[in-house]
Amino acid sequence: MKHTNHRLTLDDAVQVWLHSWNGEYQHEIAFRFGVNQGRVNEVLKGKRHSGSEQIAREKRDLH
Repeated sequence: MKHTNHRLTLDDAVQVWLHSWNGEYQHEIAFRFGVNQGRVNEVLKGKRHSGSEQIAREKRDLH
């Protein structure tokens, strides 16, 4: 998959959290979304889409 200038949406960020909690590495998640690993790291460090972790927790708890 070619890396693009794609920005992660809030929905993408929620999925990043879910994939991370399932044991995927950041570089694997980045490949899945076609972004640089740094974009995934920004989500997981709370620098982007800061509310995404809470949404992901709620979504995970529903399943």
